[in-house]
Amino acid sequence: MTKLSVNINKIATLRNARGHNRPDVLQAARDCERFGAQGITVHPRPDERHIRYQDVRDLKGIVTTELNVEGNPTPDFLDLVRAVRPEQVTLVPDAPDAITSNAGWDTIRHQDYLRGLVQEFKQMGCRVSIFLDPVEALVRAAATTGADRIELYTEAYASGYQADREAAVAPYRAAAELARQLGLGLNAGHDLDLDNLAYLRQQLPGLEEVSIGHALICDALYLGLENTIQQYLRQLQ
Repeated sequence: MTKLSVNINKIATLRNARGHNRPDVLQAARDCERFGAQGITVHPRPDERHIRYQDVRDLKGIVTTELNVEGNPTPDFLDLVRAVRPEQVTLVPDAPDAITSNAGWDTIRHQDYLRGLVQEFKQMGCRVSIFLDPVEALVRAAATTGADRIELYTEAYASGYQADREAAVAPYRAAAELARQLGLGLNAGHDLDLDNLAYLRQQLPGLEEVSIGHALICDALYLGLENTIQQYLRQLQ
C-alpha cells in the first residue's frame, strides 16, 4: 500500500489568518495520524505565510509516524533541517514568492549542488527525496546525486487526467520504471485528489508515498477530516 502523508500547510494558513492558535496545527497533526495518515508533510517558506519554522520544530516532538519537511534549501531551511533532522527531507526549488511549487529540479544543471546537500542530509540520518518533473534524463541525473527517492511533480498529470488519463500518466509511468531500475524510491505529489489518485497509484506500482494537502483539506471541509483521510487511504489500497 502506498503511504499517505498529509500536508498540513493549509491548516496553518487558516490559523495565521486570525492569529492565536485556532486551529491548533499540532493537534491537527496528531489527529491526522490518529485517523490513519502514515506521515505529516510541511513546506515552510521564508515568509512563514503558513507553516512557521517553530511549527516544524514543535512537530518533530509530537509526530509519531514520519515527518517530511519540504522546501528550497535556503540558509534558513538548511539550519532548520539541521536542528530538526526529520525522517525525510524533500528538496523543492520553489521561488520565495511562489504561491505553490511549480517546477521540479534541473538535476543535470544542479548536479553538484544537489549531491552536496544529499550527502549532508543523509549523514544526519534523513532520507532525501528530490522533487522533479517526469523526464527520464532528470531521473537519471537524480540517481547520481545519491538521493534515496524522487518525488514526481504531478500537476501535469492532474491537469490532463480528465481529457486523457492514459496520455497524462504515460510519462510518469516511464519515469517510475526508470527510477525502479536505478534503485530510486518513488514519491509523488501536487494536485492529487479523490478523482485522480487511484489511477495514478494503479499505474505506478512502485509508488511508496504521496503527500497531499490542498485537495484533502478542501474535501475535509465537507466530509470531515477523519472521513476524508479514510477515503484517500482507500484510493491507495
